[in-house]
Amino acid sequence: MIEIMPESKGTMLAVKASGMLSGTDYSEIWIPALKDIIEKNGTCRCLLYMDENFEGWELKAMWEDASFGFAHRNDFERLAVVGGPKWVEWGTRLGASMMKGEVKTYQAEDLDRALEWVAE
Repeated sequence: MIEIMPESKGTMLAVKASGMLSGTDYSEIWIPALKDIIEKNGTCRCLLYMDENFEGWELKAMWEDASFGFAHRNDFERLAVVGGPKWVEWGTRLGASMMKGEVKTYQAEDLDRALEWVAE
């Protein structure tokens, strides 16, 4: 499940991921919110926080994430990925090489620091 965090404002979208993420999470929540910010501002700043109950992505969600991210790789000013298993950090670093904006990973306990960095 993905939920938009109350810290989201302006060009910054912060979401919390819990459990297994589905294609519906992406097609109904995450992607429409990103598209709205990009259409209004030209770019966006993003934070993905994976809480202690995060389990991963269904195949459809992975596809939605990869295809949207690649199509909009120049539209992200900053992306913070917070928490999650070690392989997510590795995958984020790999994906960062294809993005124009800055990308950082943070441990779950550094959520506040990550929110500050994305909002700067």
